[in-house]
Formats: sequence, C-alpha cells, structure tokens
Amino acid sequence: MPSAPSALSTGPAPSTRRGAWTAMILVIACAAQFMVVLDVSIVNVALPSMKASLGLSPAGQQWIVNAYTLGFAGLLLLGGRAADLVGARRTFLIGLGIFTAASLTCGLAADGATLIAARAVQGIGGAILAPATLTLIMTTFTEPRARTRAMGAWSSVNAVGGAAGAVIGGLLTEYTGWRWVFFVNVPIGIAILAAAFLYAPAAHGSRGGLSRLDLPGALSVTVGLTALVYGIISTASSSWGSPEVWAALTLGILLLAAFVVIESKVTAPLVPLTVLRRRTLAIANLVMIGLGSAMFAMWFLMSLYMQQVLGFSALKTGLCFLPGCLAVVLGTRTSTHLVRRTGPRPLLVTGMAISTLGFLWLSRIAVGGTFTTDVAAPFVLCALGLGLSMLPVTAAATTGIDRREAGLASGLVNTSRQVGGALGLAVLAAIASHAAGDHIGPGVRALTAGYGHAFLFAALFTACAGIGSLFLPGRPAPAAPGPAGSGPAGPGPAPGGTE
Repeated sequence: MPSAPSALSTGPAPSTRRGAWTAMILVIACAAQFMVVLDVSIVNVALPSMKASLGLSPAGQQWIVNAYTLGFAGLLLLGGRAADLVGARRTFLIGLGIFTAASLTCGLAADGATLIAARAVQGIGGAILAPATLTLIMTTFTEPRARTRAMGAWSSVNAVGGAAGAVIGGLLTEYTGWRWVFFVNVPIGIAILAAAFLYAPAAHGSRGGLSRLDLPGALSVTVGLTALVYGIISTASSSWGSPEVWAALTLGILLLAAFVVIESKVTAPLVPLTVLRRRTLAIANLVMIGLGSAMFAMWFLMSLYMQQVLGFSALKTGLCFLPGCLAVVLGTRTSTHLVRRTGPRPLLVTGMAISTLGFLWLSRIAVGGTFTTDVAAPFVLCALGLGLSMLPVTAAATTGIDRREAGLASGLVNTSRQVGGALGLAVLAAIASHAAGDHIGPGVRALTAGYGHAFLFAALFTACAGIGSLFLPGRPAPAAPGPAGSGPAGPGPAPGGTE
C-alpha cells in the first residue's frame, strides 16, 4: 500500500511524489464527502416519484430525508471520535462500506418502511465516513496555506454536493427512475474504496480504540434527536397539545438532557464539555445550526414548490437548480481566497445577510409566478450566501484545534449542520403544513401560502446566524510564530486553551 513519501527515498523528486500523493488523498476525501453530502439532497427531486411508486404519505416523504439526516447527525460525533481513536483510514473504509451497501438496499427497497430504514443506515455510514474525510485532510496538509486550499476544496464539495443533488436527482429520476439516485453510489463507492486501500495512509489510533467509544452518549443523542423531530413532524396531523406530540417532545428533551449528563460522567465522552469553553468553537457551531436549519429546508421546499405548484417535471426542476449550484461555487471560491485576509466574521455576516434577503424575497412566491421572474434571483442569493458561509464557519470551528482532536472538531461542526438541517426541515415543513391548512382557497394556493410562510421563517434563521457571526473573530492578527499565527485552519491549541 502506498504511503506518505519519505524525504529519504530515491527516485523522482520527493516534492513531486508528495504532491501527487497529497493530491490523491484530497481527491479521495472530497469524492467520499461529495457522496455523503449529495445524498442529503439528491432525493428531493425524486420524492414525488417515490411517493407514487411506494404509496408514501407526506410525512413519509419527509422521513426519507430526515431518516438519513438523523442517522447522520446522531452518530456523527461518534464517527468523529472513532476517527481519532482507531485511525482515519480504518474509519473511512468502514463508513464507506456501510454507506455503499445501504445505498444498494435503498435502490432495491420494495416499500416505504424498507426505504426509510435503509436511509437511516445510509446516514449511519455517512456519519462514520464524513469526519474521517476531514481528518485525512487535516493530517495530510500541515502547512497553513496548503491546508486552507484543501479545506476550500472540501468546503466547495460540501456546498456543491448539496446543490448538485437536485440536478443529478432530476436527471436520474427522469431518465432512469428514482431508484438510480441510490444505485449511482454503488460503483462510485467501490471505486473510492479501492483507491483508499491503495493510497490512504495507515494510522494508529489512541490506546484502547473502540472500547473507549461512548456508545451510551451516541444512543441517547440519536434517539433524543429522532424523538424531537418525530414530535415536530407529528404536528402536521395532530395538534401541538396532543399526547403523541407531547410524549415525543418530552422524550427527546429528556434524552438530550441525559446526553449532557453522560458526557460529564464518562471517561472518553463524545463531546468533552470542556471543549465547548472554546468561545470560537461554541459560537461557530451555533451559527452552523442556524445556517443548516434554513439551507436544508430550502432544497426540499423549492423542489416541492416547483413540481407541485409550477408543475415542473423532475428534470426541469433539477435543471432549475443549476444557477444555485453556480452561485454556491462562486461564493465558496470567493471565501477561499478571502478568509485568511478577512477572518471568518466579515464573510459570514455578508453571506447570511445575502441569504436572508433571498429568503425574504422567496417568501413572496405566487401561484401564477414563473421561475425566471419570481424564483431564480432570490434562489441565487440564498445559494450565494451559503457558498460564502461554509468555509468561514468550518475554519472558525477548527481554528487552533490540536490534530489529535481534528475528528472531534469536524464531527461537531458537521453535527451542528445536520442537527440544524433535521430540526429546520421538521420545523419549516410543519410551518408550511399549518399555514397551508389555515389558508382559504384552492389546494395550489394553500401550498404556495405554506411555502411562503416557511421561507419567511428561514429568513429568521439566517438572520439569527448572521447576528451570531458578529461574535466570531474578525480580521486575523499579523502572523506570529507558533499555533496562534497558523491561520484559520492552523494546527495546535489556542493560547490558554480557549478561543
């Protein structure tokens, strides 16, 4: 198995060999991360086809998205810790294997229950895989500028993967059927597995390995989040005061409280509570929750609006997401070039302001509107704000983190995005459902009113994220020796142990 090139080896120039090796590691990590992020959104355009094929209810459509998101969010912290304890390569291979097998099961599903269960397992595979991709990058690229460029590529994949999912999903649904939105992962996953076996460096984890994983913590946070989201989704068919809703919400809150207690007691917690004393890390994760709450729901609601109200086909809906994809790329590339000079705060405040404007504009959507005149411009604004924000918030969350805790930091920021996405989708879909139910008029008008209300609340989420961004670091101080001057993604702890 090829490993990191040594300066003592003979043959071609060591710098050339190392450059080729690091480039391959970046390709492997980004390709795997693209698959994981893609599967959050690739199903959105295919949901009406799945509903017709499997007889899904509206709540069932949400669970196809949320089963993956909750499996991903609930175990992402465990996956991040596993990357630290047992090594990034081993964690990467295990996660990718589970993800690929679950994708095959999703494509073969004969009923809604099987599909939802397989989506949950797919999310678990993604939760193990995703932190390992960033850990591979952070341990491979140790020079600050090279690491910033690599993180820029990784962040671009995160942003573009979510946006491109709708485009790819539309193409696959239109020409091959909805099952291929899952089958497409199988050959790609096998190819990445083969490349990782050959190129990913073997690394030893901490002493104790898997025996130190915090399974009680993982179980409590996963079931707690699932119960919380279930309670919110149930309000679409039951009142907020119904026993079913209150039981689910109460169970969720109690289990999340138990998670905090467990983390304060166990020897090797998923989230050492002391790490949240790092001011920048804590604020960045709160900002990411707000960002994820709005952005995950955006793809879901926009897809349904274009198909159910504007009457677009799956293919046309997917193609209409292309401007958003390009806006995400533009925003991400811009933030990659600017973040080392400006720091995370200006870019995040700007990005969230742009997205807030876009959501406010989208809240005015109409039944008789068109994509060109009513949707394209505000949608592009929302996507541009997302692109500008993804790298800065990730850089802020991982600034000054020791490489031994890289998996934990990446797991936290990814978990915040997924938790925000799951809760945001549940809340905004419930708002849309209630607003549609309260609207007097034809079904299409009611749907449009519901989506408009949901976009208005999405603007509130991004506005709150922008306000939270004001408390992140501004322009970085001049470079100085040691960890403090290593830039947004620099290794090593911050002075004093807090940020």
